Amino acid sequence: MASDFHEVRFPLDVALRGSGGPVRRTEIVTLASGREHRNSRWADSRRRYDAGLGIRTLDALHAVLGFFEERRGRLYGFRYRDRVDHRSGPPSRPVAPTDQRIGTGDGTTRVFALVKTYGSGPDAYRRAIAKPVAGSVRVAVNGLAVAALSVACDPATGQVSFAADAVPPPGAAVTAGYEFDVPVRFDTDELTVDLAAFTAGEVPRIPLIEIVP
Repeated sequence: MASDFHEVRFPLDVALRGSGGPVRRTEIVTLASGREHRNSRWADSRRRYDAGLGIRTLDALHAVLGFFEERRGRLYGFRYRDRVDHRSGPPSRPVAPTDQRIGTGDGTTRVFALVKTYGSGPDAYRRAIAKPVAGSVRVAVNGLAVAALSVACDPATGQVSFAADAVPPPGAAVTAGYEFDVPVRFDTDELTVDLAAFTAGEVPRIPLIEIVP
């Protein structure tokens, strides 16, 4: 993703008024008896957004057009803030280093990947978090916060690295709290804006789709 991804965020004031969320692909076969066989074709969900709903002024529209041109349409990916789901915990709660379990220490492993778990029990879904917000990641081992000098997180990959003298011991619960963005790209190479319709209250459609790592 590195060479075709720009580590910049879509205009935040527009993103916070956008719409969208996770999409899954389920194949359903209905038998003659009326019973169904269901099969998930995707192991992971994929998020889709429409940023057009967030555009309320010509200045905002101008900013998005400039952003679109700089990304060359669908060519380069970028960061997008999902207002509903952008923290390791609920949106209204401050980030805590015990929010999400990201691994278990074995005395030698120094690198752990950020994840977020949805639900509980055997069917809980674990989502890889590849674009944490720089400076937002807090880490704990067995519930005790780790000093910033002993751990670092790459905001471009979501990889958490412990210093050699701070490796989690065997059996230790490694947890993290963070804010994050969704890696997306434009899902169109063409933006058409009817200014007459725009001034009358009709917003343009600006589709975005999540880039799956």
